[in-house]
Amino acid sequence: MEKFTKLSILIPVYNEGNTIHLILDRIADVQLINNIQKEIILVNDCSTDHTEEALKKYMSEHPDSGIRYFRHEVNMGKGAAIHTAIPKATGEYSIIQDADLEYDPEEYNLLIKPVIRGDADVVYGSRFLGGNAHRILFFWHSIGNKFLTFLTNMFTNLNLTDVHTCYKLIKTTTLQQIPLKEKRFAIDPELTAKLSRIPAIRIYEVGISYYGRTYAEGKKINWKDGFSALYSIVKYNIFSR
Repeated sequence: MEKFTKLSILIPVYNEGNTIHLILDRIADVQLINNIQKEIILVNDCSTDHTEEALKKYMSEHPDSGIRYFRHEVNMGKGAAIHTAIPKATGEYSIIQDADLEYDPEEYNLLIKPVIRGDADVVYGSRFLGGNAHRILFFWHSIGNKFLTFLTNMFTNLNLTDVHTCYKLIKTTTLQQIPLKEKRFAIDPELTAKLSRIPAIRIYEVGISYYGRTYAEGKKINWKDGFSALYSIVKYNIFSR
């Protein structure tokens, strides 16, 4: 097992002014195994609400939070925010964290364990594995997710259960060497396609919980993102290998 002393937490943020402090508090409360330290790389994707004010207030009140803050001058999408965050990461491993409350940072350790054991280079947190809590919401979202995951597996010869999960723990040097293009939610199938082609890479999956939001509560992904993901699967597995 190689050295693993710091986890980089990459957070794309758009219009989460009312709840951003809650997810940052949850991250702060997490005690990582093996005394692994945390750095938070937060990219505000040109929010139009009071996200910036809320973040600056939080950072002033928590000067030891380990937050490194960056801001887009125009809205470019979740994928673009992740592009901005990746080169800034200095931990041996990085994980993507949505700014809402759908995923629980307390479960970082579930993804870290296969790495600590020396088994994995990449760990996906699956919302469809195990007995973890899972909010019941949208039937067609689940069907769409399973269909897109099936197509990704068919092209990559992987057997993932949740390609579009937010939680992906990846060796930082590996992540920084992948030329990512997609600027919105289609970054998920692109990243999986490109990871699958790395020789001898070891990809694991662990079950995580999921506390999904309704659209009234602020959920942003929609049917257009599904078609974009489908296009991304075809593009990066067939036409842009």
